[in-house]
Amino acid sequence: MPADFILDEPHRVVFSRSLGDFTYLDYRDHMARLASDPRFRPEFDQLVDCRSSQLVLSSDQVRDLASQSVFSDRSKRAFVVSSNFQFGLSRMWANYREVKAGQAIMVFREMSEALAWLRLPADMDPFAAGKPASGPQKPDSTPEGYISDTTAI
Repeated sequence: MPADFILDEPHRVVFSRSLGDFTYLDYRDHMARLASDPRFRPEFDQLVDCRSSQLVLSSDQVRDLASQSVFSDRSKRAFVVSSNFQFGLSRMWANYREVKAGQAIMVFREMSEALAWLRLPADMDPFAAGKPASGPQKPDSTPEGYISDTTAI
């Protein structure tokens, strides 16, 4: 199951997404790869796109994952979901993080709402064809200022 991220340094945000079944070990691996990327900064915000995945997590695993973070307490984190189950698990995770660290976390059903909350351009879609929808693009390459990690888990 691939889990990938794009680091958008100009906007100071990490775009993360998963495809297919997303498990406890997938989450831990994703965060470890993100934290080891030399361009990652803990104070970056994060937008997590869960719309193409199935979350396969227990409530105990959600609590454990929420007990630690590679992101700063000042980071804003937005989750975009497509089902009631994803919404519930994501809100549970957000509640644990908010209590633990006071981190600002919101769960959305629409990408446009998440982008607006993070104060990002409304047309931004970094995973559309592997590139952001706005800004300069080089054909067949990752746009300048962006780093992509598409390691299969």
